[in-house]
Amino acid sequence: QVELVESGGGLVQPGGSLNLSCAASGFTFSSAAMSWYRQPPGQEREFVASSFRAGTETNYADSVKGRFTISRDNAKSTVYLQMKSLKPMDTAVYYCNAQTTQGFYFWGQGTPVLVVP
Repeated sequence: QVELVESGGGLVQPGGSLNLSCAASGFTFSSAAMSWYRQPPGQEREFVASSFRAGTETNYADSVKGRFTISRDNAKSTVYLQMKSLKPMDTAVYYCNAQTTQGFYFWGQGTPVLVVP
């Protein structure tokens, strides 16, 4: 059974930092593309960052480039999102996503991030 469990969300002031984690199980983590998405209040879910080819390649949304860093520990089956210089526009529920080599997609339950003065 596939499971993705996010943690690390919370309340932070603008300019602050948060580190999200997503612990995965139930599939071959090292070969999966792991991504973070977010859904701001009242908006559609949007792509944030992805890590693929066992972490040798990454991709970011323009809105987070230079501020967010995605990384992964294949031995721990965990993907991370380091978020710096947070802005109110980063307020959202952040979701972990896994795309397996078989083409299946899985989602975590989400962790909320609230950036307010």
